[in-house]
Amino acid sequence: MQKIANPKLRVLTPRPSHATPAKIGIMVVVPVLRKLYDWTMTLADHPKALWCLAVVSFVESSFFPIPPDVLMIPMILARPSRAWLIALVALVSSVLGGLFGYAIGAFAYESIGQPILEAMGKGAAMEAFNAKFNDFGFWAVLGAGVTPFPYKVITIMSGWTGMPIATFVATSIFARALRFFAVAALLRFFGAPIRDFIEKRLGVVFTLFIILLFGGFLAVRYL
Repeated sequence: MQKIANPKLRVLTPRPSHATPAKIGIMVVVPVLRKLYDWTMTLADHPKALWCLAVVSFVESSFFPIPPDVLMIPMILARPSRAWLIALVALVSSVLGGLFGYAIGAFAYESIGQPILEAMGKGAAMEAFNAKFNDFGFWAVLGAGVTPFPYKVITIMSGWTGMPIATFVATSIFARALRFFAVAALLRFFGAPIRDFIEKRLGVVFTLFIILLFGGFLAVRYL
């Protein structure tokens, strides 16, 4: 006996998902970064906060995604008299961490450096950038040292492309000192009201500063 299909019955098929792998990755990564950011901020109240800042500043220069400013700001606001010491700890640790990133690029790029850059979505761009990197490596290190661009990308690239280490260290010291002591000075003299400016606009100010400085250098060189 032949069965007649019931026209009222509908076969429910799952709706096609519009979430691409990239979107799924973002959905996973953003909450993780948020938790990591919040955890980093809690270190500002740690009894050994200066040591925590030193560790964060060191690892941020090679692979850690959260910048030391996240720790510096609440630490300086809590104890403004230690602003210069806090900036100095961040500076020294960051430059030492930069040397570690340089070593990764120089001696372990394929096994460690390249996966780090690819995880940040910078792998392909850095491969194309490699040939011209050392032509303006000073500007790359200076820019990454003071702007929101990930400093760790440039430390690894500097080692990979064989930038003269003296140039790398000198530029890193100048750039990191400019950034950290600017943050310390603003918080030391203006306090909590300047915090919003530092977190939202200081990176833009530094970026414009580098663009103008680079433009001035080109003008002097070619005009």
